[in-house]
Amino acid sequence: MSSDGVTSRLGVFIHEALRSGWTTERLVLIGLLAVVLIGFAPSFQVYLFTEFLIVALFALGFNLLYGYTGLLSFGHALFFAGGSYGLAIALRDFQPVIADLIGSGVAPLTTFVLGGVFALALVFVIAVPVGWLSVRLEEIYFALITLAIGMLGYSVILQDPYGLTNGTDGIIVLLGTTEIAGFEFRLGDRRTYYYVTAAVVLPAMYGIWRVVNSPFGLICRSIRESPDRAAALGVNVRFHQWMTFIMSAMFVGVAGVMMAGLANVASPYHSHWTESATAVVATVIGGATFFLGPVVGAFIYLYVRWGISRFPALEAHWELFMGVILVVVVLYFKTGAAGALYLFRAWLADLRDAYDRGGVSAASAFARDSIGTAIRERLGSLRGSDVTDEGETQ
Repeated sequence: MSSDGVTSRLGVFIHEALRSGWTTERLVLIGLLAVVLIGFAPSFQVYLFTEFLIVALFALGFNLLYGYTGLLSFGHALFFAGGSYGLAIALRDFQPVIADLIGSGVAPLTTFVLGGVFALALVFVIAVPVGWLSVRLEEIYFALITLAIGMLGYSVILQDPYGLTNGTDGIIVLLGTTEIAGFEFRLGDRRTYYYVTAAVVLPAMYGIWRVVNSPFGLICRSIRESPDRAAALGVNVRFHQWMTFIMSAMFVGVAGVMMAGLANVASPYHSHWTESATAVVATVIGGATFFLGPVVGAFIYLYVRWGISRFPALEAHWELFMGVILVVVVLYFKTGAAGALYLFRAWLADLRDAYDRGGVSAASAFARDSIGTAIRERLGSLRGSDVTDEGETQ
């Protein structure tokens, strides 16, 4: 097909999209095209976007429990580490055996796949009792027990039981070179691993979307809104919380598997509470009430972090800047960045309607009035909160 034909078809596609709206199918198609094209970016940007996909899945898995069921966990890093250590142990201990059985050419890829399955089985074995114990507590007590169990896991990893975890050094993850039908590729190559990560993470995200939009997801949301009312309707609240905890842990375990391959190490710090805080921060920034909120938050978190690292003077105090972002989000964007984008989209639609009715002058008047109204409402709410605080103090 000639380049003119491609350009013509692309122009027709864009015209139809603008005329009839961005359908789900078109958005998916454009998203998949963008995923393919990102693989041709500079090497570090490919690495950074791969990390973003993994952190986004981590945050989405966490938000399945937090945003949709109302349970705040500070111990999900334990399952993240379970995924990374499960893969690392399988590659270290089982790859020679698998190479003897099926040949060294396909052994690296086969061991990676089987190691991922082994890692998820390990995460499941950990999540079942931890979830069963944790969901018996509520609110802050639930958060504290997950934090305590997560740090217990961190301590166990540092102790190197039976030589499994290699203590503070962690376990090196070497993915090796795979040869299939004369075609050879290195699984650990940044671009190759990016496509492998996308092939794993995107279906996992779709799986989470199916869960939250299923009858089970509806029950989770009812539990989040009012556990007592859900129980009055016949819902086994504790059982559903337990099942959600396990599913959440499994998706986080998938993210841990992919992180081990990206970082080339299973580190004990993958199980530290600060790793759990990454998912919490990404979810708060993006917005827990929107499905793609944690994805947007993960993007902002990682790319703002990367932008700060470009300036050594700022890098020394990067926590300060992330704290400022969190304060701004909490004060001015209570639904997170995803909610702000949704409101901005609605505002643009209203702006276009004003333009269609009265041209540039009507659009300018609408923009001026809407922005002014928003500022006055915000100032009024701040003054109202000050009055409330003073009344409570008196």
